[in-house]
Amino acid sequence: MASETLVSTATKEEIPEITKLQSKRKDQVQWAPITGVPLERRLQTLAVATWIAGLFFTIFLFCFLTTYKFLWPVLTAYITFIYFDKAPERGGRRSERFRNWVGWKYFANYFPVKLIKEQDLDANKNYVLGYHPHGIISMGAFANFGTEATGFSSLFPGIKPSLLTLNSNFNIPFYRDYILSLGIAAVSRKSCEYILNSGAGRSIVIVVGGAAESLNARPGTNDLVLRKRLGFIRLAMKQKAELVPVFSFGENDLYDQVDNMKGSKVFYYQKKMQALLGFTMPLFHARGVFNYNVGIIPFRHQIATVVGKPIPVPILEEGVEPTKEQLLEVQRLYIEELEFIYNKYKDVYAKDRKQELCIAD
Repeated sequence: MASETLVSTATKEEIPEITKLQSKRKDQVQWAPITGVPLERRLQTLAVATWIAGLFFTIFLFCFLTTYKFLWPVLTAYITFIYFDKAPERGGRRSERFRNWVGWKYFANYFPVKLIKEQDLDANKNYVLGYHPHGIISMGAFANFGTEATGFSSLFPGIKPSLLTLNSNFNIPFYRDYILSLGIAAVSRKSCEYILNSGAGRSIVIVVGGAAESLNARPGTNDLVLRKRLGFIRLAMKQKAELVPVFSFGENDLYDQVDNMKGSKVFYYQKKMQALLGFTMPLFHARGVFNYNVGIIPFRHQIATVVGKPIPVPILEEGVEPTKEQLLEVQRLYIEELEFIYNKYKDVYAKDRKQELCIAD
């Protein structure tokens, strides 16, 4: 039987307001009431809004500090430090105290986020966890693996996960230090290899679909970009780490996205941006701090993250590359487990789905 950890204290009446809005006119702003909302819910919204604002605030703060000439030597030294700092490729500067900060509980309870274990993970082994789907911002990945809000360490004792993100995030002053303290690291090959070679139980969490998959993120759908993604499988085989499929129900239900069908101008420019910068920007919207249908705060919708059973990989001799046949066979087993997870839980956590799981190139 699968064991579960539910850290939310939210009641049925508190989740999610998105379903209430579907019957209302979309051209009207649905304001939140000034009174009558429990303090707990206010704090949950504040926690999510603070996290989302973190990137913009740190950029603003750095720009503001540059207006003071007497700070230029300090800021110059800091920028130089960023250039030479190897922490993003060394597993970050992890602070367990910060990962266990009470604010992250409010963050997770906002949706709420639920972590489900299919099988124990051996603390004497290393793992590559593939997270699906990407969603717009991967809120579930952050809550479960970037913090201890859902009790990952209690559910998987001896396993130390490092959530991986784009290298470009570590070029942003102050923001980089914020995420490094959560143990978040760069998604480069050097970073992956370092973490997996740093001791038993060390594991990495890769959001496999990346920017391409974020363009598919829409409520009620789960369109995964996976079949051509063999790099993380090759990495696991070369590092002798087992693969663990992770599926988050509800990740795609947090935002609405502007229509960007293939062939449209919106899709064209999004793909151009991806080719130039390595990431792209979905045109999305959800709710605000003081309203329920305008803004970039995600809708309240449960996220149920299922950590599947490990997929063993062939043992390779040192320096030997895996063959295409080996990669495809491991991928087949990986997809089978991913589909098993989806089919097992879809009628519980994806009742409002518009289509079934789709795995594309």
